[in-house]
Amino acid sequence: MKKFRKKIGYLPQEIELYPNLTVRECLEYLGALSGVNKKECRQRLEYYLEKTSLAAHQKKKIRQLSGGMKRRVGLVQALLHEPKVLIVDEPTTGLDPEERIRIRNLLVDFSENRTVLFSTHVVEDLAATCRRLAVMKKGEILYNGSVQELIKRAQGHVWRCLVSEEEQAGKLERQYHVTTRQYTEDGLQLRILSERRPEAENCVPVTATLEDAYILCTMGKPAE
Repeated sequence: MKKFRKKIGYLPQEIELYPNLTVRECLEYLGALSGVNKKECRQRLEYYLEKTSLAAHQKKKIRQLSGGMKRRVGLVQALLHEPKVLIVDEPTTGLDPEERIRIRNLLVDFSENRTVLFSTHVVEDLAATCRRLAVMKKGEILYNGSVQELIKRAQGHVWRCLVSEEEQAGKLERQYHVTTRQYTEDGLQLRILSERRPEAENCVPVTATLEDAYILCTMGKPAE
């Protein structure tokens, strides 16, 4: 078991760090707990602190950090023992857009020499980082494959309909799965997921996104 633990790095959604320690003190301590000797730990810290843009903040106490910075500290601690597999749980939850992008880019960088496995409900994160994905619902795997293949299976099942009245929109919402409503100068635009063309005027097929494909998959439609 100990042999396997050394090959796995883990960043939970909520990580408890040591609020009264500085970033460097905290990571040096966590590195020691992971069995990394002091010399190697310091060398790796220099690299990862620079890589995660935390070098300038290494003397700050953990309690002074923003949520995004704490997530980056957590990511560094998961990498200090150079694991072959990095497991990350909801890495961007609760972060502002800038931090979300930063974390996503770091995960892509750190996947160069290891396998990165992360769970998320943020479809945008998957589109920006993953080559392969699995969709799960209530413990059942609904899809396991490439991002491109999942999107391909959704093509022909996504529609954009333009209606002029709320009553028409309400009728379509009762009949079909509507993912977005948007008011435009020409009327109310609806994005609809359906295996067949919705029975409405001004309804045209549109290119599927990963979000469309994910919803269709969980609905048990084309990705089964």
